[in-house]
Amino acid sequence: MSISPGYTNHTRSGAQIEGLRWRGLVFGTVVTVFFLGYLGHLFSLQVIEGQFYASQAVSLTRRGATLVAPRGEIFDRHVDEPIAANQTSFTIQLNPAQVPSDQHAELFSELAELLDIPAAHIHDRVPPSSYRVHQQVNILSRAPMATVTHLAERIQEFPGVSWETTPVRTYPESEFMAHVIGHVGQITPRELQVLYNEGYHAHSVLGKSGIEQQYDQQLQGVEGRRIRTFDAHGRSVAEREAEIVPPEPGNNLILTVDRHIQRLAAEALGARLGSVVVLKPSTGEILAMVSYPSFDPNTLYGRQSNTALSQLQTDARAPFLNRALQSSYPPASTFKILLTAAALQEQVIGPDDIIYAHPVYRIGNREVREWRPSGFGSLNITQALANSSNVFFATLGNEHLGTDLLLSYASEFGFGALTGIDLPGERSGLVPSREWKQGRFNSPWVQGDTVNVAIGQGFLDVTPLQLANMVAMLVNDGRIYRPHILKEVRDGLNGTVLGRVEPEVIAQMELSQDTLTMVRHAMREVVRSGTASSVITTPRVEIAGKTGTAEVDSVSENWHSWFVAYGPYESDDPDEQVVVAVMVEAANDWEWWAPRAANLIFHGIFAEMSYEESRADLQQRRLLW
Repeated sequence: MSISPGYTNHTRSGAQIEGLRWRGLVFGTVVTVFFLGYLGHLFSLQVIEGQFYASQAVSLTRRGATLVAPRGEIFDRHVDEPIAANQTSFTIQLNPAQVPSDQHAELFSELAELLDIPAAHIHDRVPPSSYRVHQQVNILSRAPMATVTHLAERIQEFPGVSWETTPVRTYPESEFMAHVIGHVGQITPRELQVLYNEGYHAHSVLGKSGIEQQYDQQLQGVEGRRIRTFDAHGRSVAEREAEIVPPEPGNNLILTVDRHIQRLAAEALGARLGSVVVLKPSTGEILAMVSYPSFDPNTLYGRQSNTALSQLQTDARAPFLNRALQSSYPPASTFKILLTAAALQEQVIGPDDIIYAHPVYRIGNREVREWRPSGFGSLNITQALANSSNVFFATLGNEHLGTDLLLSYASEFGFGALTGIDLPGERSGLVPSREWKQGRFNSPWVQGDTVNVAIGQGFLDVTPLQLANMVAMLVNDGRIYRPHILKEVRDGLNGTVLGRVEPEVIAQMELSQDTLTMVRHAMREVVRSGTASSVITTPRVEIAGKTGTAEVDSVSENWHSWFVAYGPYESDDPDEQVVVAVMVEAANDWEWWAPRAANLIFHGIFAEMSYEESRADLQQRRLLW
């Protein structure tokens, strides 16, 4: 039997078809799987992860600009007008990429002329490497309105130039408050290294001195942001509105200072190197703190700040120095108040005991001469303080109290230690000791050193603030409250009180009521019948105090002039009492001005008068010495 060719061919065709079907099925399955996977990936990208990638895409085309936060304002104790405020100013900016490529040099020159700044300043801010960058560069801060108006009139001539409003620190009281409030300035690279982790950056403005420095973090606000959308070329997309996160202002500070008393004290001191402290002894609140020479903090931030800063730093009179707490001097005869208290408390002398004040007191090779050439003769301790007898107190310190008690009382009254006032740069002064002298001069303590300290001379150094505290201790029955400038912190938006400074006792001495009464009486006699009787003439308040004239050296014809006092002398209300310490340096022409200034200050405070009114009132009464 023969095999049919057609049958054989039919069988092979079916197998091939079956193979093709199988391969098609596999291929189709693979394609389907890949297609479904691709669809799934697209679904994931567009739906599941779409929001993420959309935000990523937007963030890559959005840029944020900082909105400067207004610094917290500062008020005096009346909280009616700011003594450190924020004034709206303008910052001139330039977008380099918007300047035609061949016009940079010409535009910089014309812009510098209009802004009254060196063209080199703009070239430094906008180097050639940034000519293609679409980014605002600050050219000038604190531009006045007149400059902006002039620029707006010619804006077509200055492509890429714009401006924005910024808050700028201003000080209405200017030089009268400079050492208390301080000033602000641009952060330096060195400061940034220290403060970077506390939220500061290269464009931060921070306090450089005074309260502005002490409470900078309270005053700093929270910066806002302006977020704009840009195209691929870095150009702003105008149709898309900017997102704005508004800045939050810093906290406001309420100070203990009374700006009327501050101005009164500053004008009473006048143009004399020195300082004034007016202290409320019952709380430690500083009502006024003046130092001369002063400076205008308004000149230390902005276009001319570098020039003003350089002039102040090279001034030999050191105008940045707060002489009330950063300079120390021999206390001279004001220290005799302390000797009076120590001697009465230790009962080494009674109120009626007599020491004979010869014209000269000699100990070794040291001579203490009485300021009255004939001497005073027999004196009790009240008479000695009233007449400021050098020989009496030299004898009292050396022969009755002795070195150890004398130095111990000096330390207990707060001398030689920081008061802890909330202002930077306080100086501790010096209470010398046997160990100190041996280490400093490699020589032992001698009786002449004790005599020097007893009359407020020699190695002893105190600050005006420490002397004010000494008087406050006697007014407060042996307590000293920490002196402070800050009274309250308030929210910068709604005025809510966030914190108050409470009185803090920093020293407590066990002084008997008899001692306190006798010392206060002796201080009153200084004004009533003693060395200050011809100068302290105000009829508005009874004052108790002490004069002092400190030698600078053995050949100088000038002396430091001191007066420390409190008033009213007796009062049922401790809150109405104030302590005044005035120090006039020997660099001034000698005129014994400290008690005269204090007279005007006390009169002005208790008559509620300005300096001019106080002076005129005393002149009219024929009481101005």
